Formats: sequence, structure tokens, C-alpha cells
Amino acid sequence: MTTPAAPILLDFEEGIDRKTLRRLRDRFLVVNGQRWQRAHSALTYRQQMVLELLPLVFHLNHPALPGYLDGDCPYGLSHYQPSELTLNAARRLARTFSLKDEGRRKPDLDALFLMGSPGTLGHSVASDLDLWLCHRDDLSERGVRCLERKADKLSAWASSFGVELHVFVFCAADWRGGRQRVEVEGENCGSAQHFLLLDEFYRTSIHLGGCYPLWWLIPSDHEHRYHDCKSQLVECRFIRGNEYIDFGPVPSIPESEFLGAGVWQLYKGIDAPWKSILKLLLIECYAQTGHQPLLSGVFKQAVFDGRTDADELDPYVLLYQRLDTWLKAGGASSRLDLVRRSLYLKAGLPLTRTEAAAGQWRGRLLRQLVDDWGWPESRLHELDNRQQWRAEDVATLRRAMVSELTHSYRMLSRMAREHGTRSAISASDINLLGRKLYAAFQRKAGKIEQLNPGLAPSLAEENLSFHHQSEQGGDSDGWLLYRDLEDPGDAFWQPVIRRSGNLTQLMVWCYCNGLLTRATRLNVRSGHSVASVSELKEMLDALASFLSVPIEPAGREALSRGVRPLRNLLLVNVGVDPQAHLTEKGLHKLSARHDSLGFSGGRDNLVITIDQITFNSWHEVSLQHYAAGDTLIQCLKNVLASVALNPSGIPDVEVHSHNRGHGGAIARRVRELFGDVLRSFFAGGAGPHALRYVIEMDRRYFLLLFNGLEPGFIALDSREALLECLAQPQERYLPVVLDRQALLEDPALRAVCDASGPDTVQVFYSLRGDQARVWVIDELGSLVSWVQSVSHRRYLLTPLLRFLENLVERRVLRQTDTSLAQAGVQCYEVVARDGHWRAEYRPDADTGTLLPGLEVQAVGVQEGDSRLRFDIFCADQEFTVQEYGDQLIPAVAHYIHSLRPSGEPYPVYLTDVHLPHDLDPQVYQQDIQTSQYLYYRRTLEESLNRQLGALP
Repeated sequence: MTTPAAPILLDFEEGIDRKTLRRLRDRFLVVNGQRWQRAHSALTYRQQMVLELLPLVFHLNHPALPGYLDGDCPYGLSHYQPSELTLNAARRLARTFSLKDEGRRKPDLDALFLMGSPGTLGHSVASDLDLWLCHRDDLSERGVRCLERKADKLSAWASSFGVELHVFVFCAADWRGGRQRVEVEGENCGSAQHFLLLDEFYRTSIHLGGCYPLWWLIPSDHEHRYHDCKSQLVECRFIRGNEYIDFGPVPSIPESEFLGAGVWQLYKGIDAPWKSILKLLLIECYAQTGHQPLLSGVFKQAVFDGRTDADELDPYVLLYQRLDTWLKAGGASSRLDLVRRSLYLKAGLPLTRTEAAAGQWRGRLLRQLVDDWGWPESRLHELDNRQQWRAEDVATLRRAMVSELTHSYRMLSRMAREHGTRSAISASDINLLGRKLYAAFQRKAGKIEQLNPGLAPSLAEENLSFHHQSEQGGDSDGWLLYRDLEDPGDAFWQPVIRRSGNLTQLMVWCYCNGLLTRATRLNVRSGHSVASVSELKEMLDALASFLSVPIEPAGREALSRGVRPLRNLLLVNVGVDPQAHLTEKGLHKLSARHDSLGFSGGRDNLVITIDQITFNSWHEVSLQHYAAGDTLIQCLKNVLASVALNPSGIPDVEVHSHNRGHGGAIARRVRELFGDVLRSFFAGGAGPHALRYVIEMDRRYFLLLFNGLEPGFIALDSREALLECLAQPQERYLPVVLDRQALLEDPALRAVCDASGPDTVQVFYSLRGDQARVWVIDELGSLVSWVQSVSHRRYLLTPLLRFLENLVERRVLRQTDTSLAQAGVQCYEVVARDGHWRAEYRPDADTGTLLPGLEVQAVGVQEGDSRLRFDIFCADQEFTVQEYGDQLIPAVAHYIHSLRPSGEPYPVYLTDVHLPHDLDPQVYQQDIQTSQYLYYRRTLEESLNRQLGALP
């Protein structure tokens, strides 16, 4: 404890003298020296070298010193003379080092300061060093960049000693003008605060070399006329202007800074909660007690009054005293208790371990505070043994922490709205900070809550027991988590750590929060489930390969962009036997079919449940459980929807299934399916591409497709229903892509789909005896197929091709940008060669063969909402709906039959069909699809040929 000196009173009206100003400066240097010694003593012997050398490495541009870049890097610290301690440190580092006289060279650097917690009660072994390096105002841009590179290199050197060093390079003029080139990142508060940071600088900074702060010489009650006092000191030559650096006054904190500073402290609170709670409450206190002096003013006034004791002026002691007075006045005892715990934990000094605290100034000062608070020894033991905290303890403390942080943030936000002030934080920074807060604290469905943001060293448990609730009677499907439960019968009397309706959710929560490690002994009481210890160990291995814990916060680049999934882990059939229904019946595999989505003769889908674990770019972990309905398709749809928002980065999909019930085969099949589907829809890092993806599963078919960015699926119960769906009209070209296991019994159709292409009409056929299968894929990818008898091979395709060419010709003539030479119909024969089916081009399918009989045309008639009917023209003979009504088809068939002298019942083919553009009364179709013409042609031909007896 130092004895207070006589107060210094500066009267700028009556006059001041240089001797008094020097005496005042020396008082600040006394406090500065005490703080430097305290910061120095808090470091290890090797780390002390970093602090000792900091001013010298910037004062000299010496190749033997750390951080050296080249001979052009700016150097020279104004008015700096290295101490013998510093020179000895340089010689210990480099034996060849020697100090050379630089003559009268103008220095490039004005001042060097250490600010923040070093030398204070809040300086713990985990604290970093924040350095302010101030260069002269007229330094070139190239010189500034060189200094920044040197600072980065110096930080890397300090890191090798275990010191986390952050160097901020700027000039005082830019600071006063608010022109710092900063963004929110790492230790930078970006645009969030200016005066609040300056307030902290003035009350915590340690002068390492160069010019002294001019602020020291301006009395606290003159802060409002700071610039007038500065002019008087410099212009009247009471001080030498080049010996002082001016960062400007801090008369008060503008309202515009409160919101940005509050958000910034919340941002920092994610990784360092104790320090941020203290600072955030100070901001709130400043906002509510604007009539009181700032802490920097309290510190300065104390020095003016002659009080230079480092204990009394410790920045954390001053901060606590201000919060203590404010919170007691408001009756906020619970918040005051959180402040005390935060200060104690920020100090990081366990007082119950006397050997660690005895004889140290920090231990002595902290003990004085704790005694004033009246804490019992049990409270100290609780706080000093954080390594023994359990998940429940941390959860309680986290709730208090988050409650305090969100309370302060809401208060600050409300104040900003009520006062109508603009926030000093930039829109981009507040958006970035808000995203990090959202990722860390926001609760949402499926998100795995992170319990331990630096609150306890570890939450690892030696023993964990997972109990299905059916073990305790009843039909509930939930799970309970216990610790150290050797006798399952004790479950009724033991506290439950956590409850969940889903075993995977419980496992992921334990893993992400550090309760579950590979060293944890597991116990499972599965009840109605079939879960086992071996399954949980496999899950743990899968989780460890998928995600490393603890999870690091997302970086600036990731947070500056929208959230997107980085990777997914699908856990299939957790605690489920996919073949339980067969096992109960004593049945086994009934065929050689190995597909896990259509297994054995019963075509069973072995994917019963899926737990989708997603890790996204904001480093959030979420889980979605699929256990009802078409679980695989639902999961696939959700994965597709997330990728559609950012197709340039397709997330990894890892799959795991326990070895029970063909688990390995199931995992491989699901992994293949997701990979195939994602590659199809998002090939080339773009998409979603327009296509229809067909999956065969569980004796059914699923058609996946996108509507804009939204994926959907159509479930079809049979192959016939699938073909009918594929024939439906499309709004754009949608090719059909078949999954690798879909329609394996129909390789010809697979070959047809593989050979389809856009902007053309393609005809495919395959002959087998007197039967032919015909497929037509039109210009938009609709697929129409049928089987027909082949009485004369040469007549198989000629009628169809003539019909299609008529349609193409009409369509081309209506368009101005397509020539007849580009149009046409392509024909392929589907054949099996060497065990593989392929489509082979047949350019001579229509050889100009004359067709027997007469031309038959149909013209559609749409009247209001009535069904579409047709007038039919046979050569020159007209048969209208108006004249024949429902007897139209029999009348046409009778006429055609009368023209056949032999009476032979061979089929009739329509050579042309015209459809109205209002097939749908609510839509006008400018271009009707070929598949629609084929549908009506086929319908009319079947009706006519049935009347003619050409069909059975």
C-alpha cells in the first residue's frame, strides 16, 4: 500500500507550470511501472522475454530480432531508450546483437502500449496480450502494410513461447477520426465501439515506449473542453507536442455505441463468458447511469488526487466496485452474485489451493474481495473444482449466463429503438455478430445444445447407463441417461441426467458435450428395444469419425455467408432389427435379390429408421429422426432441399448401420443412393437440374423431382402406375433417370431412358416374336409406351413415324427459329448384345413404304367443360360429333369396313390428330406436347380397331 501524495490541481484559467505537469506525468508512470511489473511477473521465465523485447523489436529493424522482414520495414520508436533489462533479453536471444546509433533519423512509430488484462487482477494464464502499435500519421500505405506483416510474424514468434499476441497497427489521427481499418474478427471489435474501447484503454493500458498519452494531463472535470486544454498545453509550450500522442477525450459514451458494444460482448461471451459478462454489465451500467463519470475518469482523478497504489487502481477492482454499487441500488442480488462468480473465475486463481495463491499479490487482492463478499469456503471449493463439475451443474450455470447475456442485449436493443439512435456498429458487423450469437445460443428444433462454452474443463463421465423406459414398466419408448448405475434396480432412486425420446439424440448430446468418450464405460438396458453396448460403441466410433469435439466456433468467412450443411451422418436402424418380422416367422432370405431397399423375394425395405446428424457451416449440430412413413425418401428429400440452396458445395453423406440384420449392406446401399441422387441433381456444382429420378423400394416406385428449389416425390404402387406417371405432360424437358437398382427386370426400358435426349422426338422399339414394345420420348421427356402385335414387320413403325412427322412439321412451321432440316423424328431399336441392352440408331426405319387403306384424321372438339370429343375424317368422308354423337366410332368403323373388299380385320392407324389449345379449360396451351397427341391417337385407334375386330 503506497501513501497518497498531495493532490495536483491544474487551473487552466489561472495558469499551469511545466514542473507540475512533469510531476503529474511521473505519477502515471508510477502506476504504469507497477502494472508492468505485475504483467511481467505473471509470465513464465521464457515468456517474460516476449514482454521485455516488444518495444525493441519495433524500435530497431534488426535481422537478429524476431519479426524481421527486410531492410525497408518502418522502425524507430519516438523518444525510446531501451533499458538494460531489454538489452540483456536481446543478447540472450541473439549473441551477435548490438545496439547501433541511428543518429537523428525521424522515427516511424509514435508509441507502443499494452492494454487489457495484463497487470490486473483479471490476468490469468489463459490471457492474451493486446498491443497498440501507433505509427506516425504520414507513413505510406506500403509502410503500414509492412508493419502489419511484421506484426503477424511477431505474433507467430510469441506463440512459440506460449504467448497469444495480437498487434493492432494504426495511427492516432485515424483513431480520432474513426477511420480504423478493422472488421469484426478474432480480437478486433470492428466498428462495434470507439469510446468504450478508448475508456478501457485509458484505464488499463501499460506504456511500453514512445509518446505518452496527452489524456493524462487533462483533468477529469475538463474532459468536456479537452481540445481547448490541449491547444493551451501545446501552443503555449507547456509540453513538447512530439512527446505526447493524442487519442482524444472520453467525456461520455454516445448512445449509438451501446447496441454495437453489447452485441460485441455477446460475441466474445461465447468463448470467454466471464470477462464478457463483466463488460456487458458495465455497458448497461454506463447506459443507465450516464450522469456518473466513466471508470477511466475515476482512474485519472485518483492519480490527480495522489493515489497511485496498484491494488486500489486495479481496473477489475474499479469495475467491480462500480457494478457492486449499481446492482445493490437496484436490488439485483442474483445478478451481483453472477458478477462475483464471473470475476472470481476470470481471475482463474483457486484460493483453496493455498500453495498456488500464497505470497502473490493477486491471491492477496482476490482474498480481500472474497472476504468482503462473505463467501463460505464451500463456495470457493465449488468454484475451484470446476474439473469435477457435472453436466447438470454446467447446465444451471449456462442458463444463468445465457439469461444474463440475453437480458442485457435486449435492454440495449430496446434502448436503441426507443432513442431512435443509429448504432455505431456497421450493418455487416452486426449481421455477422448476430449470426454467431444465433449459432451459439439460439434454440431450434433438432439442434444439439452446447452446454459447456468454456464453463468447465471437462464433463467426461466414467460410466454412463442408457435405460429404455420400458425397463421401468409401461409402454413408453423414451430413454433415460444415468451415471454410475451399477445395479439397474437402483434406477428408481438415482437422478436422471437427461431424458429423450430417441436413443441417437441422447448419444449425440453426450458426445458433443464431452460426457461420452472412448474411455467411458457403457451400460444398456434396452427393454423393448434391441440396442446393445456393441451398437453404442459402433455409434461412438461413427460420431468420432464424423465430428471432432470440442466444436470450434465458426470463422468470419463462414458466418459472412448463409448457413449450409457441410456433412451429414445417417445412422440407420438404431436399436431396430429390420428383419424382426421375418425372424419371428422363422423365414430367411427367399431369393437372390440383395438390394437392401427391395430385399429377398418379399422385396422388403430394410431401412426402417434414420437419424440424420448434420454439421453446418456455422458449426451447429442438429439431428432429425425419421421413424414413420417412407423414412428414406423423407430424409433424402430434406437433404436435397438443403443442398438446393447452395449447390456449389455438395455435403458429404456418411452412413452407418449396426452389423445386425445386414447392416453393412444397408449402409453401402443408402450411401450409394444418396451419392447417385445428389450427383444427378447437382452435377457440376449447379442445380437442381431438371429431371425425374426413379427409385424402386419396397415393391413401390418413387419419383423424385424439383419444383423450383423445392424437392418433392410421388409414390406409385405399381409399374403400370409409374409408366402412366412418366407419360404425363411436362412444363419443361425432364429426362427420366433410373436408380441403379430400379427396374432391373426391365433392362430394355433402362436402355431407353439412358438414350433419351432433349429437343427431339425419339421412337424406340423392341421385337419379340409377333409382339413389339414401342416407347416414344417426346420433346419434353414424357415417355409413352405400349405393346402391339406385329402382323407385318414393315408396317410396324411407318404409321407412327408418319404421324409424328406431321406433328413435328406443324410445330416447326409455327416457329421462326427452327428449320425443317433441324426437325425430325429419331428412331432406335432396343437390342440385347453381349448381355447388355442398348438402343441402336435406325435412320431407315421409315423407308417411304406406302400404307394400305385411306388416311384417317381426328379433330378434337372442346365445348365448355364437357369432355373432349372428336370429329373424324376418312379421306373425303366426314363424321362429326354433332351428327353421330355417341355412335361416332361405330359409324366410322362401319364405313372403313365397307371399303375393304376382303373384309380383313387389320388395324387402322390415324395419320393425324388435331387438338384444341384449351384441353384444360383453365389453361391455354400454346404448344401441346407430342405425348398428349399420342395419348388421344392411341385411345381413338383402340376404339376403332375394337369395332373393326382387329383387337381382341
